[in-house]
Amino acid sequence: MRTRGFNKIKIVGLLIVFSVTGVYCQSGMVKITAGTYTPLYVDDTTDQSVDVDAFLIDKYPVTNEQFLEFVKTNPKWKRSEISLLFADNSYLAHWKSDFELGESVNPNAPVINISWFAAKAFAKYKGKRLPTVAEWELAAMADESEKNGYGNPNYIAKILKWYSKPTPVFLPAIGSNKPNYYGVYDLHGLVWEWTADFFNALVTGESRGDGGINRNLFCGSGSIGATDFKNYPAFMRFAFRSSLKANYTTSNLGFRCAKDL
Repeated sequence: MRTRGFNKIKIVGLLIVFSVTGVYCQSGMVKITAGTYTPLYVDDTTDQSVDVDAFLIDKYPVTNEQFLEFVKTNPKWKRSEISLLFADNSYLAHWKSDFELGESVNPNAPVINISWFAAKAFAKYKGKRLPTVAEWELAAMADESEKNGYGNPNYIAKILKWYSKPTPVFLPAIGSNKPNYYGVYDLHGLVWEWTADFFNALVTGESRGDGGINRNLFCGSGSIGATDFKNYPAFMRFAFRSSLKANYTTSNLGFRCAKDL
């Protein structure tokens, strides 16, 4: 039997994989094809570009409802018992209680006030992981019609416009924005997102003794050596990630999961 528009259908247990213009899905995930990510900053010891293997990424950010289910199953991650080593005092502060969202929290909005440790634990529980910076940036590079939307100044301006707005008190539900080329929603326009290796942004060791720090990354010298000085939103993401610690939580930072193919 031939199905118009589908060139391959394969069902293996709970895994449903179908190929339509190269997009694959597994339980709400989509395939990002292999590509190349160029870091914002490089040095003499870093290749100019990074080859990224094809991978799966969640179609949407993780929601309050999904994280609540995780906490109920894994009560050591509930708000009242979390160690400050793994999350600061604002962890899940927008929820009414350990196991109750409250009327003011949209269950379908992305979960926020989440630490890197908590996001990583959720991903592991789901048999997934957090995306790397290179993977996240490769997926987020796509606009609604092209793999590399950064060549479109209107796309850059659209992202920057969102970055310049204050975070709303009540976040809208996931899927509020149009999907990108791959079919991924809300990489821009809803919340910032944790990545697995966010801590590699500036230094590789303890900051006071790390001789590899590039002093030109600060203040007015920030654009010196940047691979794309016109992509201002990339500077903002770089700065944001550089300011984080793994136990930090904020009201505009969520996450989504990834998985190897």
